[in-house]
Amino acid sequence: MALFNFGKKKEEEKNVSTCGCSCGGSCETVPPAPEITNTCCGNPVEGICCIKVLGSGCKNCHDLLENTKQAVKAMGLSVDVEYVTDMQKIMEYDVMSMPSLVVNEKVVSMGMVLKAADVEKLLHKLGF
Repeated sequence: MALFNFGKKKEEEKNVSTCGCSCGGSCETVPPAPEITNTCCGNPVEGICCIKVLGSGCKNCHDLLENTKQAVKAMGLSVDVEYVTDMQKIMEYDVMSMPSLVVNEKVVSMGMVLKAADVEKLLHKLGF
């Protein structure tokens, strides 16, 4: 049985910790989960610090830009939507398809022209 590692799984199951820490036992103290903070450019922020539309200048990219501006206005946010066409800057975000939407320096949508209502839903889903 040891030839094909049969039975090894049961040995590993015995060493699994029930508390989640690395002690190997079942201690009562579980370390608290770290708080998730919203960051932008390495700094913690309360809301949205920046929204960018990455695109090559095509009609779809301009449509996403306009729809994003409409959504931001409808939500009453005081954030300017930046349009990035510089391919060197776009490559820094590791996006493979455009247009792309970036919120607080995180890519949240790629290759889709979202309607204004969809952008609003996405921003609400992200907690804004």
